[in-house]
Amino acid sequence: MEVILLENIDKLGSRGQLVKVADGYGRNHLLPKKLALAATPQNKKWVEQQRVRFLKLEAKEKADAADLATILAGASVTLIRKTGEKGNLFGSVTSGDIAEKLLAQGYHIDKRKISLGSPIKVLGEYSIPVKLHREVIATVKVVVEPDEESKANIQAAAEAHAKAGAEAAAAPKESPNPEPAKTNEEAAQSALGTDEQG
Repeated sequence: MEVILLENIDKLGSRGQLVKVADGYGRNHLLPKKLALAATPQNKKWVEQQRVRFLKLEAKEKADAADLATILAGASVTLIRKTGEKGNLFGSVTSGDIAEKLLAQGYHIDKRKISLGSPIKVLGEYSIPVKLHREVIATVKVVVEPDEESKANIQAAAEAHAKAGAEAAAAPKESPNPEPAKTNEEAAQSALGTDEQG
């Protein structure tokens, strides 16, 4: 079926655009949620009259997104998580976790706009893109740190590893008696000898 979009929808189109969609998607999702109108001649005429309003609205949304991107450029989110000895998280950090922390700082960002890709499962510092508008992408710094108990476990594991390495380095090395390596000349002669026998 053909519909006229009333909102910008990722991977489908922009406000005021006429698009073809599956009947079920149009009837069960777009039309009931008022994201689109059925593409009747009357609705097409109405959209043409609204085109200037749509363009103004689009320009305002883009400008607002650009302003927010400038503010977000300095934003940093720190998440404390329980980890194993090697810094791998028990669980993971999701876009929902990041959106929650941003909200606590006064930034109302929909978690669907946070382009995490896959959840974070390792300690560290990450630059996460946030799609505020089709043409505006901000970056938020996300730092994942271990909780106090995990810090102690990581430090103990690192000390044990360092101690084991020092003991291994101090221990006398036993050298097995390998067969002496042949020189290039000896290897060539033995190869010739086998050729002559064959």
